[in-house]
Amino acid sequence: MREYAGKQGWKIADEYVDHDSGGKPNRPHFQRMFRDAGQRKFDLVLFWSLDRFSREGVFETLEHLRRLTAAGVEWKSFTEQYLDSVGIFRDAVLSILATIAKQERVRRSERARAAISRLRRQGKTEHLGRPRLIVDRKRVMAMHAAGSSCREIASEVGISPMSVNRIIRSFIA
Repeated sequence: MREYAGKQGWKIADEYVDHDSGGKPNRPHFQRMFRDAGQRKFDLVLFWSLDRFSREGVFETLEHLRRLTAAGVEWKSFTEQYLDSVGIFRDAVLSILATIAKQERVRRSERARAAISRLRRQGKTEHLGRPRLIVDRKRVMAMHAAGSSCREIASEVGISPMSVNRIIRSFIA
């Protein structure tokens, strides 16, 4: 996409990359993109494909694209060349693609639920989800009381700073 933007003569203002599901609108970089669009920090959003942009459903996806348009920002799909904000059939194509993207998210969810049910029937439930992380909470609190920052504690104990914060809050509350 960077190469394509360069060939078009576009200057890349920023990249908005989230690793969360496209089925959720509260992705941090996704929201920052809208804030930046409102401040006219760029003129065009180039996304890989509509299902990478949003999988929330027809209405929500169209609303996101309308928000960009209302901010004076054009949009374009890299892999779906017919899908851009200047095409005359954009709304019809968008409705179809957004529906397909949402259906794929539903199918993935159904497949995950089916896999979990199958594992439960087979008695293999001990492997569901993330492995449990065993943390010495007293050590975390002792380091906190000694004045260590959450980042220092996290690095020393081998957990995220957010996990350190949760542990500290649970002891204080």
